[in-house]
Amino acid sequence: MGSDRHIYKLVYCALGISLGLVLSYVESLIPIRLGIPGAKLGLPNLVTLCLLYAAGPVPAFVTGLFRVILSGFLFGNLFSIAYAGAGFLLSFLCMLGTAGSGRLGITGVSVTGGISHNIGQLLMALVLTNRYVLSYLPVLLAAGCAAGVVTGILGGLVLHRLQKYLHDSYLGKSDTK
Repeated sequence: MGSDRHIYKLVYCALGISLGLVLSYVESLIPIRLGIPGAKLGLPNLVTLCLLYAAGPVPAFVTGLFRVILSGFLFGNLFSIAYAGAGFLLSFLCMLGTAGSGRLGITGVSVTGGISHNIGQLLMALVLTNRYVLSYLPVLLAAGCAAGVVTGILGGLVLHRLQKYLHDSYLGKSDTK
């Protein structure tokens, strides 16, 4: 039964990467003009959020990391990979910490992820450009909060709908008591 859990986690990762890439493409088609370069809704982060709750941190991390790299090559460039990668790493660590604490619900964890994603991207911009990018911080925090609320609500709805299809063996939980 142990190998079945590994296969299920591998399948979750493959499906998550595929769904994340589709959502990345769909998001690239949505024209959102906030006056900030690269500001997006964050739909692909829905996959990471749901996997964090449904399959655990390792599948969520692996899926998110591969999604960032592949979507950068498919729909962006090396700079978009650097920005998205920095945002993803900080966002994932913050979501992992807040989800693990149990103090926030899925929407709160998502807001934490949205805000920290934008902070991670801003930190990368500081490294690659100049300190004047800090003037974007207030707008990025507001955008991250709004995107986090939307993603969190959608994530809660998705997990609620999938709950009856998810079984302990699929999630990698032990079959022994």
